[in-house]
This record gives sequence, C-alpha cells and structure tokens, in this order.
Amino acid sequence: MRSPIFDQANLEVPATERFTLQNPKMLKVTLGEPVLAAKGAMVAYQGAVQFHHKGSDSITQFMKRAISSDDQSLMTVSGQGDVFFARFAEDVFVIQLEGDAISVGGQSLLAFDANLQWDLHRTRGAGMMTGGMFNTLIQGHGNVALTSDGKPVILDCSQQPTFVDPNAAVCWSANLVPDVVSSMNMSSLLRGGSGEAFQYKFHGPGFVVVQPSEGFPTPVQG
Repeated sequence: MRSPIFDQANLEVPATERFTLQNPKMLKVTLGEPVLAAKGAMVAYQGAVQFHHKGSDSITQFMKRAISSDDQSLMTVSGQGDVFFARFAEDVFVIQLEGDAISVGGQSLLAFDANLQWDLHRTRGAGMMTGGMFNTLIQGHGNVALTSDGKPVILDCSQQPTFVDPNAAVCWSANLVPDVVSSMNMSSLLRGGSGEAFQYKFHGPGFVVVQPSEGFPTPVQG
C-alpha cells in the first residue's frame, strides 16, 4: 500500500512534554493531571480518558458566563492517556506561563492545564450595542494552547493606540485592558454598519496578537 498520506512526516510525534505539537495544526496532551479544553476540540484520544462539561467555579463566574455572548464552553479532560486537539485546521501555539498571565480573546482558547486560574472579564465599553464582549484571563504556572486562523502578527501597543477587530484578537498582555470603541456614527450603526463598527482599543506597555482572519462571529459547538 502506497500513498503520500503515509509519509514519515505524518507519523505521531512522541511526547517530549505534556503539551506536544504533532504538526502546526494539532496538539497532543499527555494526561495525568486533567486539562480544560474547548468543547468540541477533541479529534482523537488513546487510553482511558473521560470528558465532563466544565461548570462555573463560583456564582460570579456563572453570572459572567450566563450573560456573555462570547462564552467559552469548556470541558474537563481527565484520566490516563493522550488526547489530540484541533479546531478548523487552525494553527496551534503553546504558551508556557511561569507565574504570569495572558488574556485570550473569543474562540482562540483551545486547552490549558486545569491547575491554572481563569476568569471571564468583560471589556470596557462593551454594552448592549456590542452584544457584550468578554475575554478569558488565565494565570499561574502551566501550559495554555491557543489557535490562530492563519499566521498571526504581534503588534506593539506601547507607542500608539492600536485598534483590532474583536474577532481577530487572539490574545494580549494581561496588563492591557482594552476599550470597545466605535468608528461609526449612530445613524450608520442603526443601518447595520459595514461589519467594522466596533474595535478593541489597546494602548500601553504590552502586545496584542492578531490573526489574519475575523474567524467565526458566533461560537461553534461540537
């Protein structure tokens, strides 16, 4: 039997770390300690693995999730074995937190160590007209896997105000608190606008990672 699909480059990559990239678009996580992952992101697993819906850890967190149109539906993945995660063939990046923090936008969050602390934060200025905009703040010691729809660009926000489409913002420095601003007048908004009605405004020492795509405007459940 012959086919390019059986090329050596497509063989499973042995785990060298807990989070091991199999290729630019697929992540393997070796269990022992549980991980939290976006619901629907599992594409394969080996071993004795259990999946459970992740509820809110507090009443405050529950209320934030209940009113967020950008809700990050999570599942707890536990057991013994290897779990493979991917989403829409997007590029996967692993960030190792070393007691610091990262803010993750929209549907960019793929998986992270369950021992990390996380919470939803509402973006300043995100009122009824925007449908509410939330990001996930993750901090502590551990791994965070993110996806980008294409090769991202890192923008420096310290020199001048930086404006980013909310659906294109992958992640940003935790010390940056974006504002939601509009570049359109009220009459244009009421007519439906152009699709670029609202942006995140970043300004201060730090960075924002921007993907070359506006992604999916609404969460996709799997």
